[in-house]
Amino acid sequence: MRDIVDGLTAWRAAGVAFAVATVVRTWRSAPRQPGAAMAVSAHGEVLGSISGGCVEGAVYELCLTSIETGKARTQTYGVSDDDAFDVGLTCGGTIEILVQPDVAMTEPDEVLAAIRDGRPVATASVENAQLVVWPDRAAGSLGEAGLDHAAAQQAAGMLALGTTGTVHLGAHGEQRRDEVSVFVQSYVPPPRMIVFGAIDFAAAVARIGRFLGYHVTVCDARPVFATRKRFPDADDLVVQWPHRYLQSTTVDERTVLCVLTHDPKFDVPLLEVALRTPARYIGAMGSRRAHRDRLRRLRAAGVDEAALARLSSPTGLDLGARTPEETAVAIAAEIIARAWGGSGRPLTDLETPIHHL
Repeated sequence: MRDIVDGLTAWRAAGVAFAVATVVRTWRSAPRQPGAAMAVSAHGEVLGSISGGCVEGAVYELCLTSIETGKARTQTYGVSDDDAFDVGLTCGGTIEILVQPDVAMTEPDEVLAAIRDGRPVATASVENAQLVVWPDRAAGSLGEAGLDHAAAQQAAGMLALGTTGTVHLGAHGEQRRDEVSVFVQSYVPPPRMIVFGAIDFAAAVARIGRFLGYHVTVCDARPVFATRKRFPDADDLVVQWPHRYLQSTTVDERTVLCVLTHDPKFDVPLLEVALRTPARYIGAMGSRRAHRDRLRRLRAAGVDEAALARLSSPTGLDLGARTPEETAVAIAAEIIARAWGGSGRPLTDLETPIHHL
């Protein structure tokens, strides 16, 4: 939804009706995960994708019907690998789609504004009703007070964790029953990527980080290098000693730290701090010789082996990268593999599922 929020906001401002199709559940090798969204306007315009092209044509028609009737509906697409191509789901997986017209959405302008501004909000949806949950309040109804209370509690918990998925409740909100399937979608601020070292490689990493959906900060102690002209893709530019900035900023389990400073007086104090944070990924650029020297200095500073094991150094996968852009791809590939449990090996050499759960 974050990818299409600007387009939806423009349609709302222009008074154009639309419907949003959202992946709510998947089985086997489905191409997109729950939360992937595609929108269709009453004029036939399309935003986003829910299957990488497999069933978009069928879902397009469902959206137009939903706009015309003002009613939501759920549709499942799934066939065997042998005959998948005939109906469009060429991957052979199964996906369940929830199609909702804008008239069935609760507080759509407020929800879109929150998503656009990076403020946390969650929606809890059944076919023709929606509950919206913010950290401090809720709006809308699923049609029954007990169900609203239980769904709001579930959505608040999932929002705190930044998770999306289907919860099963009783018709009156009973926790151990499953008459009602409620799709909860959490919208939280994008994860952070903090790039240390204002060098040409950092500009390429910032560019690919933003492409991947991170909120990118570039930090360097040298104001002559940390400039907007050199880093147009960074969301934030910070001129400060890297370790001091890292001590003062928020780092959580989704944060990615890329240390490209190439200088022990910067990167050793920085990594001492970084390895004490819960960051998902901590990578440091440099040769193997620089890596060995870095480990020696960190051990001398009292960093233990368990912490050192978290360090990806030299950073990136072995792609034979040469240019800053190629190196950025190698770093991004390792970040993605670390997040989803990928091996980094060619898919053609493997028999495992393409999409890791």
